[in-house]
Amino acid sequence: MRRYGNWAVVLATLLATASVGISALAGPAAGAAPGAPAPNGAVGAPAAGSAAPAAEPAQQAPQSGFLGSEACVVCHENYDRAVEATKHGFKGNALAPASKQGCESCHGPGDAHASDPEKVKPIQFDQVAADVANGQCQTCHNRGEHALWDGSQHENRNVKCVDCHSVHAAEGPTLMRAKTQQLTCARCHQTITNKQQRFNHMPVREGKMTCSSCHNVHGSVNVKLLRTGTTVDQSCTSCHTEKRGPFLWEHAPVVDSCTTCHDSHGSNNDRMLQAKLPFLCQRCHVTSRHPPTVYEGFTLQNSGNANKMYGKSCANCHQQVHGSNHPNGKFFLR
Repeated sequence: MRRYGNWAVVLATLLATASVGISALAGPAAGAAPGAPAPNGAVGAPAAGSAAPAAEPAQQAPQSGFLGSEACVVCHENYDRAVEATKHGFKGNALAPASKQGCESCHGPGDAHASDPEKVKPIQFDQVAADVANGQCQTCHNRGEHALWDGSQHENRNVKCVDCHSVHAAEGPTLMRAKTQQLTCARCHQTITNKQQRFNHMPVREGKMTCSSCHNVHGSVNVKLLRTGTTVDQSCTSCHTEKRGPFLWEHAPVVDSCTTCHDSHGSNNDRMLQAKLPFLCQRCHVTSRHPPTVYEGFTLQNSGNANKMYGKSCANCHQQVHGSNHPNGKFFLR
């Protein structure tokens, strides 16, 4: 029995020694905080030179070269107030310059300019080349009505956005330099806008239409920057649908272009015609029957053909001049 008792003591001692070694190798206790030093210099303690992860910054640092609009208005007083009254100054819109870099969103970084205002200038839209100035605007305005600006008639003639629009001193809607769209267009298209003063004209000066009712000045797939369709006729018949056709009997000048007979901006003749009837019709109809008749005072007094000279003239009889669907409508009679 004594022999077995000695062996039991030895076995218990070995088990206790093994238990202590395993505990030391296992590191800190289960409830210890991460990174806390283990008691008695245990293996689980972190290395002396290890660095803790850096704290997240409260806000991103400004991009290199940008100072912010607050620095700009120190010298350029009241410019910020003009912008704040427009969509450009709406900070709630993530696309607006005010929600990005403010003044520097359009004029470029201002750090160098602030350091040497005399020699270093930001982007001045009225001074730089058209492609540079327009390129700044196109960083935002490149969709919708502005999508076809590249290659348009205005772009090819080096027209700048700031020739028509002013962010800081707008007088009309959509940041236009002039009070109305017509006055803005008249800065270049004086002969066209003057036609609005003629007896028959589009109701632009009455405010029922604007130039952009027919034209997209920022670019179009149609001729003359027309907004709708791919031809002049398609643009006109988008409103004048009864003239669209197709007709059984077509009238050649109508198929060619509405502007063959009409001046779309204004005329002193009835129905905005290019010339007074019957002389308008005689520009083409000069070789048969009564059309080539010389209508003058003697004819008015002494001929039955005088009925071609008053009232609606040729249209007294040929009322369907835009086309006819009547089986006997070859001559566009009523």
